[in-house]
Amino acid sequence: MSDDSLNIETITLSSDDRRTEYRLFVSHSWDYSDEYENLIELLEEANHFEYTNYSIPEEDEIDADTDEELEEALRKGQIKPASVVIALAGLYSSYSDWIGREIRIAEEEDKAILGVEPWGSDSTSNYVERHADQMVGWNTDSIVDAIRDLSP
Repeated sequence: MSDDSLNIETITLSSDDRRTEYRLFVSHSWDYSDEYENLIELLEEANHFEYTNYSIPEEDEIDADTDEELEEALRKGQIKPASVVIALAGLYSSYSDWIGREIRIAEEEDKAILGVEPWGSDSTSNYVERHADQMVGWNTDSIVDAIRDLSP
């Protein structure tokens, strides 16, 4: 085979060619909203990283009459459009019914799940660890890199 018969094109992607906008849903407990707010701050400060936040802050609570209606609203309006579901892996996550439901919905919708260990925590939620596609520490670069890696 001669060199003339091979037509191989090499494409090199620079960091500027990577997607820079992501759709995120952060599963969190309103009782521990400080962790959520701190995570959002980290994401806001990240360089070359734009995202749409599909999470539900407490002040924008979904109006639903039943748990089934709330679950369906979460599925359609928040989790389904997200490219990555982030689960804050504080120990409280193991005991939160709604965090468990959100993770289950994410799995049913075939969404990547990123577990984030809380800042300075010695232990994390085993539930989140078992269901996460990837676990990272509380570090902006680690979180952003994992979101980029997990995004379709």
